[in-house]
Amino acid sequence: MSDKKLSSMYSRIIEDLFPANMEITFHDNGNNRQTLFYEKALWTIDGESKGLRYGENPDQEAALYKLVNGNLTLGEVSTILPGQYLASDVELVQSGKHPGKTNITDIDNSLNILRYFSDEPVTVIVKHNNPCGVARGTTLAESYIKALMADRIAAFGGAIAVNKPLDKETAELIIESYSEVVAAPEFEAGVIDILSKKKNLRVMKVGNISRLHDFVGRQFVDFKSLIDGGLVAQWSFVPKASEKSFLPAVTEYKGKEYRVNRQPTAAEMNDMIFGWLIESGITSNSVIYVKDGVTVGIGTGEQDRVGVAEIARDKAYRKFADKICYEEYKTPLSLMKDPDVLKDIDKRTAAAKGGIKDSVMVSDAFFPFRDGIEVGLNEGVTAVIQPGGSLRDFESIEACNEKNAAMIFTGQRSFKH
Repeated sequence: MSDKKLSSMYSRIIEDLFPANMEITFHDNGNNRQTLFYEKALWTIDGESKGLRYGENPDQEAALYKLVNGNLTLGEVSTILPGQYLASDVELVQSGKHPGKTNITDIDNSLNILRYFSDEPVTVIVKHNNPCGVARGTTLAESYIKALMADRIAAFGGAIAVNKPLDKETAELIIESYSEVVAAPEFEAGVIDILSKKKNLRVMKVGNISRLHDFVGRQFVDFKSLIDGGLVAQWSFVPKASEKSFLPAVTEYKGKEYRVNRQPTAAEMNDMIFGWLIESGITSNSVIYVKDGVTVGIGTGEQDRVGVAEIARDKAYRKFADKICYEEYKTPLSLMKDPDVLKDIDKRTAAAKGGIKDSVMVSDAFFPFRDGIEVGLNEGVTAVIQPGGSLRDFESIEACNEKNAAMIFTGQRSFKH
């Protein structure tokens, strides 16, 4: 097969044989039946009305459904009500081609994180269903640049979601790089003209972003299909992230009490809350570093906790060095050939510990031993947030006390498989 034929498979639309409507009924052994009603999402582009271009890969047929009616209540938990659409019913303001499954799920996970931040401008950039950069800012443009430069390389071809109307300044910055999707609650005058310079950029208007905070704590049924046709159904995860919900880092081991000596500062607590909310959108097993409302390093989907802490550390170093090179020389680090410049960048990156120095370390599960938490502490982490609950929590407490680092427990795990 020629290269031309290979590349063409990414623009074609797979024939979609999924039905226009779907119903899922839950019922017990009696007469209690509860049904959720779904309708397939379609977009008309260049006169062609189609749904998803394809699934995760170009040879996978796929369909997107939105919840249009019904409700499910099990015990004290109810599903989110129909009609409150986000990623399942986006308005395509611009699209050179129909979106694929990954475009929708990347935006969905961006909104999953973004819903916790409504007061100040926040940008979330997602790639392969994991955030590569999340940042707060005093302006939307500032939040976007911070999120982009947190991992400029991974953000290439990513999905961008913002929680404020997209303005011209931010739009001009966005088109300087290659992105697949941009989602916003609204677009200021002239913004679409700017974004149209990238003809294949999918520009999605999601009006409900403006009231995303209403989705905090609202749950949906999370389905996971198995290869034998079976499935697992669970309620979606709700992170508890407030100073009131967190627990002191205290444990007892062999009759002795262990307690972290130092409590987090106000700035550290803000980053702890920020980081724990971001964790809810990251594939487990994960560790991230956060500083001043910006992700510094994100480690995802690793099998061991030490390994993922090291991955997040190593990524932070590489991204920090690239950030210096790109900001000061407008050249990616990989293309910089000047040995004196490279030597200076290495020196500055080492001094800043890749930006990890004075940051907060966030772990979605407890540290079974102290070796995992020491990865961050040795880079200058000043505070740690983790679920707690290990039989050897005392080791993590001792490690923090040796470095005068603060630590708190969340009391809940944040796995996302």
